[in-house]
Amino acid sequence: MSQSVDPITVQILRNRVGSLMDEMHHHFFRSGYSTIVRESRDFSCVILDAKGRILVAPPMFFHSTSYKYLVRRIFELYGENCLVDGDIYLCNHPYDGNLPHVPDMAVIVPVFHEGTLVGFAGSIAHKADIGGAVPGSTYGQATELFQEGIVFPPIRYYRAGVHNMDVERMIRANSRLPELTLGDLHGQVGACEIGRDRLRQVCAEFGLGTVQEALVAMVEAAGVEFRHALSRLPNGTTEAESFLDSDGIDFSKPIRMHVRVTVKDGEVEFDFTGSDPQGRGPVNIRLALVEACCFQVLIGLIDPNLRYSDAAFDAVHIKTIRGTVLDPHPPAPCSSYMKTCMTVIDMLLEAFGPVVPDRAAAYSGGSGGGLTIDWRGTKRIPRGNQYEIYGSAYGGSASQDGASGTTVHLSNIYVTPIEIVETEFPCRVTRYELIPGSGGDGKFRGGLAMRRIYELLEPAMVIFRGDRAQRPPRGVAGGKPGRGSRFVLNPGTPNEKEMPITTRVDLEAGETMLMEAAGGGGFGDPAERTAAARARDEQEGYV
Repeated sequence: MSQSVDPITVQILRNRVGSLMDEMHHHFFRSGYSTIVRESRDFSCVILDAKGRILVAPPMFFHSTSYKYLVRRIFELYGENCLVDGDIYLCNHPYDGNLPHVPDMAVIVPVFHEGTLVGFAGSIAHKADIGGAVPGSTYGQATELFQEGIVFPPIRYYRAGVHNMDVERMIRANSRLPELTLGDLHGQVGACEIGRDRLRQVCAEFGLGTVQEALVAMVEAAGVEFRHALSRLPNGTTEAESFLDSDGIDFSKPIRMHVRVTVKDGEVEFDFTGSDPQGRGPVNIRLALVEACCFQVLIGLIDPNLRYSDAAFDAVHIKTIRGTVLDPHPPAPCSSYMKTCMTVIDMLLEAFGPVVPDRAAAYSGGSGGGLTIDWRGTKRIPRGNQYEIYGSAYGGSASQDGASGTTVHLSNIYVTPIEIVETEFPCRVTRYELIPGSGGDGKFRGGLAMRRIYELLEPAMVIFRGDRAQRPPRGVAGGKPGRGSRFVLNPGTPNEKEMPITTRVDLEAGETMLMEAAGGGGFGDPAERTAAARARDEQEGYV
């Protein structure tokens, strides 16, 4: 660690970086065109050092591990010395830029002060439509990357402040919703330019040399903290496995994931080499997301106040095999990545249970699912595709019941409010509630999942991507499983039809659909649940 900059200055500058990231997030959120940005808030904004390393993790933590790969690739393609003030780079490629999936577009802005590269301002945000086989570009039955939308490797969007309109023409020609997609992209650029300008102000205030040294010290200090925290874990090896319902193509075949966790003398190895080959469907995830899952679990189990930095990789080692669901060969599709991430995290929590028993937890309800509705009617022109991301519920843990009706683990996303849905799209939400009895029983009960029923007022194509219907969330330490998820057309009518949890269907005006997320698994022997807790369950309608 640098010895010439004092720790107080480093902490002051870390807080300044965190504050300017908050400012970037606020302005981008307020400028959002699509409900994905302004309601679900499916984006991140960051400041990176001159090597592309994260300084302060954003609220959307799973984006944190992608940035270093993207900046590294920009250096490989263009050369560090070829970056100039006013450049802006764009990428949405899961393989060439390690982005989560094609709809997630990254913007990277180099920050120069006095002619020296100080760092980068960056953002990753989900786009309303980037082309591909279905509206919304998140096709649960995609069999290759190219069905998920137009793919940009790292390219220059601006060169020395000059806007490359060819890039926008390409996006406009390939997007079903160009105004929303480009509107959100312009907001991303604006947020990154705010970050660039604020970091320049910090350099002018503290001096270029001080800021450069402090940024390096932030990364290194977080690495030291991480290694010290890991040194408190007992040595040993544990294993766990878990399954996705399917890859979205072959509904009869589950996708197995396996991990062997080895803790030894302050270092941790995650070995995923026993996982299944990559899926034909879009459940595959890239290495950056596997890393994010591992660090999410380590931070949550050891110390939620731990600060992530890329220096933590000195003590954390991750092994995968190319061609597996957790390290696929291109052009394997990736659009349903989140349900795979959720399953990996729950599997890691199960593996770590014996290592950190006071923080052990049962399986969550997972991603809850993603809904896209492409409205085909002519009576009303909505602002765009209706795109919603649902929560589920946390599993019970060694100390408390699981939280109900919320996004879990990596998915720090908000469900779209009913008022927005009904104001902007031709549908009604006729029920929105927690599902009694959906949480697994145990000493600590799993959280309750959410239910929504929609009535369509115009014809539409409906695309739903879910999981945990065939294999409900597992209980741990004697706890009972949570209730599985469901997707049902026209519930309670003679035309009721249970659908595969990953599906695409055309519906007419007047038809209805029900979405139920999975409940959290229970933790511990149900016989150990106290009488007071059971009385409260009854009183609150949990059971």
